[in-house]
Amino acid sequence: MKTLLEIFKQKVQEALVAGFGAELADTDPLVTPSTNPKFGDYQSNVALSLPKKLKQSPRAIAETIVANLNVADICDTVEIAGAGFINFSLKPSYLANLLSEIQTDERLGVEQVQPATRVIVDFSSPNIAKEMHVGHLRSTIIGDSIARILEFRGYDVLRLNHVGDWGTQFGMLIAYLREAYPEALTTADALDIGDLVSLYKKAKVRFDEDAEFKETARQEVVKLQAGAEDSRHAWQLLCDQSRREFQVIYDILDIKITERGESFYNPFLPEILTILEEKKLLEEDAGAKCVFLEGFTNKDGEPLPLIVQKTDGGFNYATTDLAALKYRIQEDDVERIVYVTDAGQANHFAAVFQVARKAGILPEKIDVVHVPFGLVLGEDGKKLKTRSGETVKLKDLLDEAVTEATRDLKDRLEQENRAESIEFINQVGQVIGISAVKYADLSQNRITDYKFSYDKMLALKGNTAPYLLYAYVRTQGISRKGNIDFSQLQGDKIVLEEAAELILVKHLLKLGEVIQEVERDLLPNRLCQYLFELSQKFNQFFENCPVLQAEEPQRTSRLILADVSARTLKLGLSLLGIEVLERM
Repeated sequence: MKTLLEIFKQKVQEALVAGFGAELADTDPLVTPSTNPKFGDYQSNVALSLPKKLKQSPRAIAETIVANLNVADICDTVEIAGAGFINFSLKPSYLANLLSEIQTDERLGVEQVQPATRVIVDFSSPNIAKEMHVGHLRSTIIGDSIARILEFRGYDVLRLNHVGDWGTQFGMLIAYLREAYPEALTTADALDIGDLVSLYKKAKVRFDEDAEFKETARQEVVKLQAGAEDSRHAWQLLCDQSRREFQVIYDILDIKITERGESFYNPFLPEILTILEEKKLLEEDAGAKCVFLEGFTNKDGEPLPLIVQKTDGGFNYATTDLAALKYRIQEDDVERIVYVTDAGQANHFAAVFQVARKAGILPEKIDVVHVPFGLVLGEDGKKLKTRSGETVKLKDLLDEAVTEATRDLKDRLEQENRAESIEFINQVGQVIGISAVKYADLSQNRITDYKFSYDKMLALKGNTAPYLLYAYVRTQGISRKGNIDFSQLQGDKIVLEEAAELILVKHLLKLGEVIQEVERDLLPNRLCQYLFELSQKFNQFFENCPVLQAEEPQRTSRLILADVSARTLKLGLSLLGIEVLERM
């Protein structure tokens, strides 16, 4: 069904045409939800934008619009305020009808897009032979949520994991392992992933300081690229081991993703150079082949290049990204590509997109967008590190979150003198711990850095996962206490009289608007804020409006409100990748 925002926009557009003629049919009606309840539920400022065109005062324009509005079945009142603001207040009976509609709709009134075009969400992207660390947390969680929301809206979403599985780092590692642990190049899991990481760091030091080793590593890359059997076998072993380690994290976080790493695009790299040469974009600079960019300069004001082939003949990340773009557009047949990486890569993607447009690789009709995010900081406001100064491993961070959540749960059960099984405690601790980490990340505006605090994210009060989960648990408590099967409720007559009821139902009806906002702007924190406010409004309703003790028809009406609130919370949390609990 249409959102209330869409309905009011349509009504105002129709009134504009009726009052002033068809030439205003494409005028933006400038309808928004009211920021203050005293101004009603929705408002239109369109009258203030038309005086010059219509040669009338804003107030006169607003009066003509109101005279031609067909909203008698929707609104209690339509008022003109100030210079010409039009304020709309919804009828309780209309709200009751809409509540009845969404109660019987498994999608809670949220429409699907037509047609179902294909979208790629490129996220997570760890490096082979390295452990996933806290820096991968945001890309993985934000990317998964964006993919879930787009899938729910009806898009054909291809979730891609552009892992770092190719290039110089493998030459370094393989060259070092041939000397130190040759069995690791022929035998699966001969070394733990942590040992591989440690050996990679040693290989990097050798590469930077030892010219002879650097040349050996470069030759290993050449052998790997040429398809030498022993090099390919060693590379495959390292990739397979890393994939298994990554999958442990993805299983914990409930992430579904398709790996298509840098190596996948390796055969297509020479073609990128050919295209750039044909378009006369390629230039040589200090022995490297590159494309000079518009709007990118160094401190001296000189144009900066995007290097696509290094002096040694090797290709760069930019070349791979251009090849990936070409493949995704031509072979995957996408209309939108979303890249979820840290804010530090913003210039890189801007440069790649610019070159791709100039080269004809990226048509104007294809929407490409970089979704940047900030850092995860410690409570001291500095980049999150271990006590020894190392980057925090993602697996360790998640394990600690579950441990902390389980400890909090045990303390609370003891204070409440509640006896629960070990299975219950472990399961609830796991869900709360992982949910808390996800929600703490997603509830922030992704563009900013945020401070990581177990205490804050596990709190039962405030904008946290436990607070939202508890609101859902409250709805299920109503069902259990009253022995109510929500799915069997029939609201022949829904009655909305109390302020808390009206406030709650108006908020429930904004779900579709919020999801469309996130679809457009790719900011999951807006859905988090909606769900937090929903939890607050449900708790206020719960405390002010008796449900099971109410007389009919209020009792059924309030049970339906509780049911729709529960389903909205469950749906919204699922779009964030968060599982609900029936009891806490």
